[in-house]
Order: sequence, then structure tokens, then C-alpha cells
Amino acid sequence: MREALPDLGDGQPRLGPERADIAFEVNGAAISVNVPPLRRLSSVLRDELLLTGTKVGCDAGDCGACTVLVDGDPVCACLMSAASAAGTAVTTVEGLANGRLSALQASFLDHGAAQCGICTPALLVAATALLDKKPKPTETEVQDALGGILCRCTGYRKIIAAVMDASLQEGSLDFRLPQSGQAVGSSPIRLDGVPKVTGGEKFGGDSFPADALAVLVMRSPHYHASFTFGDLDGWVKAHPGIAGVFTAADIAGKNCFGVIGPFADQPALAEGFARLRGEAVALVAGEREAILDLDLSDFPIRWSELPHLLQPCEAQSSGARLIHDNRPANLLTAGFVERGDPEAALTGAAITVSGAIDTSYVEHAYIEPEAGYAYLDGDTLVVVACTQAPYMDRDETAKVLGLAIDKVRIVPTATGGGFGSKLDVSLQPLIGLVALKTGRPAALAYTRNESMISTTKRHPAEMKATIGADAEGHVTGMIFAGDFNTGAYASWGPTVANRVPVHASGPYATPNYRAEGRAIHTHGPISGAFRGFGVPQAAIMQETLYDELADKLGIDRLEFRLKNCLRNGSETVTGQRLESGVGIAECLESLRPHWTRAKADAAAFNDTNRDRKRGVGVASCWYGCGNTSLPNPSTIRVGIAASGDIILHQGAVDIGQGSNTVIPQICADALGLPLEKFKLRSADTAITPDAGKTSASRQTFVTGKAAEKAGRALREKILRFANVSEKASLQLDGPAIIIREGEATRHIDLAALDVDADGFVFRAEESYDPPTLPLDAKGQGKPYAVYGYGAQIAELEVDLKLGTVKLIKITAAHDVGKAINPLLVEGQIEGGIAQGIGMALMEEYIPGRTENLHDYLIPTIGDVPPIETILIEVPDPEGPFGAKGLGEHVLIPTAPAILNAIRHATGVLVTKVPATPTRIRAAIREKEARP
Repeated sequence: MREALPDLGDGQPRLGPERADIAFEVNGAAISVNVPPLRRLSSVLRDELLLTGTKVGCDAGDCGACTVLVDGDPVCACLMSAASAAGTAVTTVEGLANGRLSALQASFLDHGAAQCGICTPALLVAATALLDKKPKPTETEVQDALGGILCRCTGYRKIIAAVMDASLQEGSLDFRLPQSGQAVGSSPIRLDGVPKVTGGEKFGGDSFPADALAVLVMRSPHYHASFTFGDLDGWVKAHPGIAGVFTAADIAGKNCFGVIGPFADQPALAEGFARLRGEAVALVAGEREAILDLDLSDFPIRWSELPHLLQPCEAQSSGARLIHDNRPANLLTAGFVERGDPEAALTGAAITVSGAIDTSYVEHAYIEPEAGYAYLDGDTLVVVACTQAPYMDRDETAKVLGLAIDKVRIVPTATGGGFGSKLDVSLQPLIGLVALKTGRPAALAYTRNESMISTTKRHPAEMKATIGADAEGHVTGMIFAGDFNTGAYASWGPTVANRVPVHASGPYATPNYRAEGRAIHTHGPISGAFRGFGVPQAAIMQETLYDELADKLGIDRLEFRLKNCLRNGSETVTGQRLESGVGIAECLESLRPHWTRAKADAAAFNDTNRDRKRGVGVASCWYGCGNTSLPNPSTIRVGIAASGDIILHQGAVDIGQGSNTVIPQICADALGLPLEKFKLRSADTAITPDAGKTSASRQTFVTGKAAEKAGRALREKILRFANVSEKASLQLDGPAIIIREGEATRHIDLAALDVDADGFVFRAEESYDPPTLPLDAKGQGKPYAVYGYGAQIAELEVDLKLGTVKLIKITAAHDVGKAINPLLVEGQIEGGIAQGIGMALMEEYIPGRTENLHDYLIPTIGDVPPIETILIEVPDPEGPFGAKGLGEHVLIPTAPAILNAIRHATGVLVTKVPATPTRIRAAIREKEARP
């Protein structure tokens, strides 16, 4: 039965599900809520009790983000009804401590076990239940207890260590920060870490206004279809509580967005036909309860399905229908690099090897689906949402909605993982449109299915290459070609097509070279940015051929890479001379003892086992930090307030990688004042200068360099004001600066000085844009100012009868130039490796089949083996304190190292990635069938 709910102002009562008073205990307090009995407990906790530390990542029990304790046992709150919670005692992350961190929460901070933080509350709750029963658990017990909770950022290793070491911690809110001049190279806890472990961090869906209209998005169920609407006004009138339906006809601006202006091609709401499954075609806005109870089966839309093309070969076939009329042969764009005479080099080579490898769509699978809300502040549209690129969001939202740029403000929330996909506009113009049309705040949180079908993926690649070497084992030439399925719209396809040819040689001297990367349109999911921009796919092709070359030459695989790797003074395939800072040789050298030990362990195991074989693989990487041959600036503002606080306007969005801590560390040492004096003003387009997007491993390098410049500039202004030399030291003592030089001491009373509009007594604002040069028609030039390098060893075991792979250990050596925060660096390496494991062994997004976190598999806590990290510091003079970027690099070598280890164990190379048990078994059977 249904009951009448309050009048909504239109004179008509709204019907809703029957409600009941349900009483239970939450975090030690007795509560009672009046809700529909079948309402999810997760919704009750978040929406009725505002305990948003309980996260919602899937509403299906697949991700575990909503885990709470019910009578002491971990439960997925999204699978439990409110009625089932009656009479129980529920504990959420907010109830784990009372004004003081628990030992477990403190251990998470000490170990760097929280990155983006979206899964952290669930992990803490489940681990608390374990520690209550087993104060000193084993690693296996920790893995068993936390196995149902997915984390996409950390790689789990620091989580395991934090839980196992929790009994050694004394919970405290007082964590010591480094003194002046000691911030760089130290590992203080994340400056934004405490809210992540207490449940106080607010992500995209955690702070919706109470009066916000809820928004639903109508999406295409077809890969390609035309559509028409029926009587939308009549449908709205027939559904109490619905405020309106909005379509492309309501968009006042240019209904077209994209991350790269000249290639922008995606409508915010499709007009007349949809090019991909999941494309947005209309918005339904209404009161929250009405939307929760809405049946869209009668929505007035008529679809006419059209022929679709899902594979690049289909889209490129003669007579194929164009997906965009202005892109002949469905080619979005192509990147090209050529140096020397590769054909002649291959003809004259002592040994050549050729191969072809295909990779699959990979889903970003961040645990936080897209979420946010929009409202009007006077005549300014304010959008509060998770994002990686607030200024890009502002510009695209303003364009679509027909607003001046200064009339749109983007306020990023905490972002629960991004990895590239949250660079693209998603819900920002949609909720903005509803807010503009209704005058009401508008809120939208994607479902897991909605997120997976509508957002970008890693490009599937079809690659082939040939590499030649002389008799001594020096690579003489290489030819590479890759077709990348860019899907229905451009997104970051041009970046992938242009970055891949620059990197497809790997970090090796290749005097004769040709590489082409083509981005090809299909009606498949949009392919965009995903940690590496196509380089991980290209590395699989190149590194597996390097193993084959080494074997044919009779040279140890690690030694072959050392023989050919770039060094100071080398020239890259784009003709760029690398004068200094090239650390790949040091990475490979550091792996030598691990390589020797691992091969010996594998040989000993294989001598005594028939059905299981061990393998060892190695692979390298390099990655240019920042945009390819394009402007890439960041701006940082820092000032000292009359109170003595140092205010850092830091607009680089921290999506878990640690920029909210690393950038202040750099600025603190450049300024010469302690980190503890810094207060952060995070990204907000109305307040902070543009620090660029969080992508391309650019934030530590580019924004860090801007922060270093700003810190030094602020220091110079203070020293000049005090008329002392650069050798003077600074100290803050409340609202005063104490300056010492030799025996002299001077006090500056900040309160006695004039302040500017931002409340600063002293201020500095500095920008940095890496020096690059354009690539010419043959791809020659200086595409990046700084490169990072790395190499990894994978040790694994293959069951020859089942085709299953058990990872034993991964050893990772990465040249970071200077580890600004070593603990955060290790966390990035472990998290990248976990994603590389998924790409290598299990992750394959199949449209229509793997659109949830049950059917789409990502690594769990039991899938990531021990990881040994070796930090190499070969400083680059361009980077802040010599630092280089890292985020992308760490994923690149993992998959090829695993594939090479599988081949070492089995004698077969899997040429369709991921290397699932079925594909491994098929390759083994094919080998066994050969005469």
C-alpha cells in the first residue's frame, strides 16, 4: 500500500512507499527513523542520519565500500534493509573513536594506507572487527577479513601492514611534522589524512543540499540509434514530484564538449540520435523521494536501432558508415615518429623478431562513481563535484550552458579515485542545466552501472612491431604500428595517438625507428585517459619482443636491456638529446641481485615440479611528464597572513596521489619555514589559481616546480623587506617573523603591516611551464622536459593444466629524481602495480556483459603479492629539488613483466591481453599440438 506524502506546492499530494518507525542503535546512541522498511541501511545512514563515512560504490555488495558493523560483525549496508537493522547495534567509521584516533586509524595514517580514502572507512570498520577477535592477526587472516572490500588506489600492501601493526600504535591526533628545511625527503602523514580515516572527508555524493532536486539521466540502450520524444510535458504532469524533463533543446550554449578543443565532438545530451550505448539523451529532475520511487518504463521516447561498428577493422572497412561526417575512414587522428632508415636497419640486422598483440578495454573502476550538485549563487552557477580538472570543467560547462566563464564556479570535492576518467566532463553540465532551468539545487550520483557504461575506458589496442639487433645485441631498428579503438567520441584519443609513437621504443636507444599510432572511431565505449595514455599497451608489444630478441641472441634478458638502455647523452627516437637525469640504467642495475636470485629460485622449483612452473619476467618503462609538446603551466599562490599562518593556494586536485602533501612540502623547504605552519586552500576556480589538470604525471613536477618558485619568491620578498641576505633564517612566532643572520636578530610584527585583499602581509604567485618544442612532420623535437624511468621484475607460478597464475613477488625500481615523500612514492608504486596486475591477468571490459564490479574483475587484497620497492634518485635539474613525475610510470612495466614471466614459465606468449586462464591454456595446447 502507499501513503500520501506532504503537498509539494503544486496542490497535489505525492504518493510514496509506506513508512515505519524503525529503532536501532548507531555508534552507541539510540535512534529511530521513519523510513520505508525496505530502504537500504546504507541510504538510511547517509541520507537520514548524515553519517556519510559509509560510502556507496555499487549498491550490490560487490565493492564493500558500505561495510558497517552490525552487532559487531561486518555487513554490507547496501544489502541490508532498514527493517533488518531494527533492534541491532550498528557501528560506522564515525563511531570507531571518540575525539581521538583509534590505534588502527593512527596506523593507517602512519603506513600511508589511505590514498583517495573512499574505501578507507569500510576497511577500517572490517579490520576493527578482526582486531577485536584477533589482536595480532596473520597476513592471511587480514586478507580473509578484508577480502570483500575493493581498493583501486593502494595496492593493498600498506593496508595489510597497517592492520598487522595496529597493536603497536597509540591512537593520537598529534602527528609530528618535519622542521624547517627538512620537509623534502621526509614522510609526514598526509596533511589531508585525518578526515580520510575518521569519515569526515566529503566526496562528491556526501554533502547534497537537503532541498536539492534529484536528477536521473535517460541513456541510450543501443550502440547506435535514432530517437524521438513523445509528450514530455504530459508525462511530467502524470508523475507527482517530478519537476521537469530536460533535453538538448533546453541547452542554451554549444551542445558540444571535449578535453581537446579542436577535437571536441560530444554532446552533453544527444540530439536525435545516439552514437554509443549509455549516451545521455534526457534528464529527469524531481524531489528525492519521487525519484527513488520512479518507474521509467513509460517514459515517452521511441528508439530506432541503427547498424553499429564496434571494432576498428569494421570501422575502417571499405564503405563503412562514418560515425562523424568530418572524419574520413572513421580516423580521429594519427601520431607519427620516424628517425633514420628503419627498413634498411631491419634488413641488415643479424636478428629480427616480429609480433602482434591485442589489448582490451580496461575500466577505471574507481570506487566512487561520479557525483555532485549544482546551485545558483546569485547569477553564478556553482558546481560541487568530484573531478581531476576543475578549470577544464569550468570552461566546458560554461560553453555548453551558454554562460560566461566567470559565471561558472567549480568547487572540487574529495575525489574517490580518478586515474584519468574524471578528467572528462560528465555530470557537471547536466546538473548545471537543471539548476539553471529550475532555480533549485540539483544533485546527481551515478549508479555503478551508469558510471561504467557512460565514462571512458583504456583504449583497446591492436599492435604489431618488428625489432632488429646486430650480432652483439645492440638494437638497430624498430617499426611499430598500433590501432587504438577510441570509441564514439574523441576524448583523449589524440593524446594517446601522439604519445604512443614517442614512447613505443621503450627507454632504449633505437637509431632507426618508425612508429604510428592511430585513433579510430567505433560505436564502442569512449576511450580516454587512463594512467599512461596508451604507453602501457605499447610497452607490452615492445618489451615482449625484447625478451624474444634476447633469447635468440643468447643474451640474458636483463643484460640485453642494460646494453640498450638510454643514458646521459643519448638521443631519443624524437631526436631529443638527454643531457642528464636518465636513470633507467640505475633502475636495471639495482634489480640485478633480485634477478639472479629469482631465476635460481624458479629453476630449483621447476626441477621438482611437473604440472606447475615458475617464471621470472622483467620489463622497463619511461614516461614523459606533462603534455606532449604543448603548453602545460601551473600557477601557485602562497602568502603569510597577519596571524602568522602560511596560506598555500594549491589548485592541483589530489585524487589520492598526495599532491595536498607533496606540494606544501616543496613550498615549505623553498620558503624555509616549517610545514606545520601551512594551511591549504584547495582547488576552487573562484579562489585558487589554475594548477592544471591532475594527469600525465605532472603535478609533482610541474605544480611542484611552481610551488618551489613561489616559495623562493616569497622568501626573497621577506628577506628584502628585512634588508638581509639570502643566508638569513626565518622563524614564525605567532604573528611575528623572526629573522636571524649571524648574531643579528630582527622581529617583524605582522599585525602592524598592511594586508591585501586576500589577507596577506607578504605574498608571491609564480607559474611554471615545462620547456618543450613542437614535433615536426616526422615527429622530431622535444616533446617533454622531464622523463621518469623504471623497471620491474615479476615472479609467478603457472598451473599448466588450469592456466591459472599465482603471483609470488614483484620487485620495482623507479627513478623519481628525488622522493619528496618516500612513503607516498611507495604507495603510488604499489597502487600502480595492482592496476598493472589487473590489466595483465583479469581486467577486460566487455560492453553489455561486464558493466558492474561483480562481472568486471579488479584485483582484490589476495591478488597482490609482496612488493619490494627500490627508490632510485637520479635528479633532473628541471624538476623541483630534482623530482620527476611518477604516477603513470609505475603501471607501465607491470603487465609486460608478467607476460614475460608467463612465457618463461610456459614457453608461450599470450597475445591477447588479459592473459586469462582460458587464453593461457589455449596457448599451451597450441604449443603442445605443434609437430
